[in-house]
Amino acid sequence: MLTIFRQLFAPPRHMILLVLAAWIGLSLAEKRADRHGISREDLNNLTFYGLIAFIIGGRIFFALQNLPAFAKSPLGIFSINPDLFDPLGGWALAVIAAVVYGQRRKLGLWSTLDALTPFFAVLAIGLGCSHLAAGTAFGIPTNLPWGINLWNARRHPTQIYEILASLLTFFLLWFQRQNPRPGILFLTFAALTAGWNLFIQAFRGDSTLIFNGVRQGQVIAWGVLAISFVLIEIRLARGNTSAADSV
Repeated sequence: MLTIFRQLFAPPRHMILLVLAAWIGLSLAEKRADRHGISREDLNNLTFYGLIAFIIGGRIFFALQNLPAFAKSPLGIFSINPDLFDPLGGWALAVIAAVVYGQRRKLGLWSTLDALTPFFAVLAIGLGCSHLAAGTAFGIPTNLPWGINLWNARRHPTQIYEILASLLTFFLLWFQRQNPRPGILFLTFAALTAGWNLFIQAFRGDSTLIFNGVRQGQVIAWGVLAISFVLIEIRLARGNTSAADSV
């Protein structure tokens, strides 16, 4: 019984790293929230409701897809095992919760995303650390001297690539001069993150292949990169008027 309890409720190391990254990211975002016209209270509430919705949504969607298993073990729905989770379902409910709160508080979309950018940037660093701790997002085999031994092979340290790229992105944005046009900071973060993901995906050993060998992660990265560039052009063309904070 004690073993079952530990499996259900003992937090894995990579989960602790993500929680720590979320806390640090939110603390840094709070320091610069005022410059984007967002109060710390609204930023805290928005993040809190979004995270709660992410956790609940991810577990509910996973449970709905695996009803027979949860019917046999109902307590499993309260497990903090990250494998029992549907990320897409979590993100869907988190976005809905954030949008509802933002509309009720009349928060500008782009200003809010700019205020949250430090949170997203630190969370990306934490995600890389989480991958390294869990041995996930591993690389393809290599003979390079900086390869790491993982899963019975010497592999590209794609988790370390991810951490270094996320750190560089964070520092580039943190020390960047503030742009008067709402949305540019967040879109720059999205473009940089998609750009280095496009590169790192080429060295991933766990990529999902589609269309006769095309890496799904690179297709998504190309899409995010293209959309980010288009939106940056639109934001720059609209200028920094009050109406520029709409989509």
